Amino acid sequence: MTSNFKDSLRTYKEICRTCTAQQLLEINLLSKREQMLRPSQTPPTAGTVQPELHSTNRQNPSAQTWAPGRRPAPDRGHPARPAGGDGRLTFLPGNHTVDLPSINFMKRHGTVFLNAYTNSPICCPSRAAMWSGLFTHITESWNNFKGLNPDYVTWMDLMEKNGYHTQKFGKLDFTSGHHSVRSTGPAGSPVQAFHRITAFFAYPFALVWETSWAANGYLFHGLQGNRVEAWTRDVNFLLRQEGRPMVKLTGHRKQFRVMEKDWQNVDKAVNWIKEEAVNFTQPFILYLGLNLPHPYPSPYAGENFGSSTFLTSPYWLEKVNYEAIKIPKWSSLSEMHPVDYYTSYTKNCTGEFTKEEVRNIRAFYYAMCAETDAMLGEIISALRDTGLLGKTIVIFTADHGELAMEHRQFYKMSMYEGSSHVPLLVMGPGLREQQQIPNVVSLVDIYPTMLDIARIPVPQNLSGYSLIPLLREKAESEESPRGARPSWVLSEFHGCNVNSSVYMLRTGKWKYITYSDGSSVLPQLFDLTADPDELTNLAIKFPVTVHSLDKILRSIVNYPKVSSSVHEYNKQQFISWKQSLGQNYSSVIANLRWHQDWLKDPKKYENAIDKWLGDVDALLGIH
Repeated sequence: MTSNFKDSLRTYKEICRTCTAQQLLEINLLSKREQMLRPSQTPPTAGTVQPELHSTNRQNPSAQTWAPGRRPAPDRGHPARPAGGDGRLTFLPGNHTVDLPSINFMKRHGTVFLNAYTNSPICCPSRAAMWSGLFTHITESWNNFKGLNPDYVTWMDLMEKNGYHTQKFGKLDFTSGHHSVRSTGPAGSPVQAFHRITAFFAYPFALVWETSWAANGYLFHGLQGNRVEAWTRDVNFLLRQEGRPMVKLTGHRKQFRVMEKDWQNVDKAVNWIKEEAVNFTQPFILYLGLNLPHPYPSPYAGENFGSSTFLTSPYWLEKVNYEAIKIPKWSSLSEMHPVDYYTSYTKNCTGEFTKEEVRNIRAFYYAMCAETDAMLGEIISALRDTGLLGKTIVIFTADHGELAMEHRQFYKMSMYEGSSHVPLLVMGPGLREQQQIPNVVSLVDIYPTMLDIARIPVPQNLSGYSLIPLLREKAESEESPRGARPSWVLSEFHGCNVNSSVYMLRTGKWKYITYSDGSSVLPQLFDLTADPDELTNLAIKFPVTVHSLDKILRSIVNYPKVSSSVHEYNKQQFISWKQSLGQNYSSVIANLRWHQDWLKDPKKYENAIDKWLGDVDALLGIH
């Protein structure tokens, strides 16, 4: 931690200690003015944010879509939800960066949530929240290796039990044990995509479309790296875990099928709609998950190894307006928040980047979003051609965003808007057209929404709230025994590339981010109205607001206790993993994604891990 941040942290702690009774009164008044949830109320679900297709805000790859059709209610139509790309692209009115005709079609004929967030900005934990309707700390989906149990009852399981035909294409990626340890090809080929676009249909039809807004994979080094890097984030070393972000142009001006695996899944979904769904007499739900627009694995095993290539063809790149691309502002390395510095370093982003490099990365990302949009168009066209579009609810969303070099980062694993803000669009019978909803919402709201569409009783223990009252402009208290939806959303992160558990509360104009135990690391406070790029941390300037927001956060989750639990979980998992390797431990750990740095001084890094583990190894007899 730099001396500047140590001074800032001391100042922050001193201000908190000297908070007067009058200031505490102001905190209570502030809470009322901002209509924040009081501690006595039940924890609310994440806020609704409408996704926008705009160059200045990106959604991370892990996108999710649901489409549970309401049971026999022909007048309600079939729910469908597509997800993908940069959420901000879907709602910023001045988007001139890339043409997204399918997203624009949904905006004209449906609703866009302007403030939708992931509950954890990484693939598996985010999807676990969407499929369970529960916050991450409740399901203990700590990283891409630790998700839901395989037998967990999801909203799709409940819909199937209630008479729905169900179908899934693409990757689900919400259960434990497979995300970071499975490969689908030899070194140099994509191994595992993190994010998918998903589509669901039900009869009355429900369509859910989920996209990544980025595609991810691992090569041989990544088979175990993702989980091990998450477990060892507290170790006192700093190692690059990704290749330097880069761009690659492939194919020719007429090549539009770049992510062929995604297109194959789209073809399967289209054929299923035209050959099977059209003949159903019962409701159906279709889930389609895509890799795009997640960056691809870099085809190198050396310095540029990692899932860090933004790849597209001239066909899609020509649809991007380079002049409209915004070059994000960066803080100097010495001024960065200490957790941000760790993240940027492990993502291999602390080196020099020219404006041309940054503009190209963003342009290629937008081109990948355009290809994703075309896949969504294929699903919408299939529904239209079969006469199902007017009876289908379509939902489009993502599991997380993509920073695309905002805050000197690519990928996700961050609470900044580019990573945590996701697209969420809904279109279907009985829903208003050209509607923009400013309420904060999040992916845990999908579970109760899908059951609500299908007219299945909604469990009362969920973290999420149905979006149907917002979509139909009805008072939530009229439709839900749980009462009104809270005015905030929660997101948390416990995985790799970040050396602390992170918690984010979004309410009104404020975004509050705190770390670990709430005192050892300086928190962050951003006014998203005045500072949409999140460049000015106001935590020291507004301690009363910080105190108020932290009080709300602690009423939702005992985050110091959760952080401690994750810390112990990481140690125990690493010990078990190390034990399983026996004499192969040194060789295996040296050749994970951080191999370029590790192999320069392997003994130094093994010693750092031994120090972190303390005497546990000795007690267990591990050598």
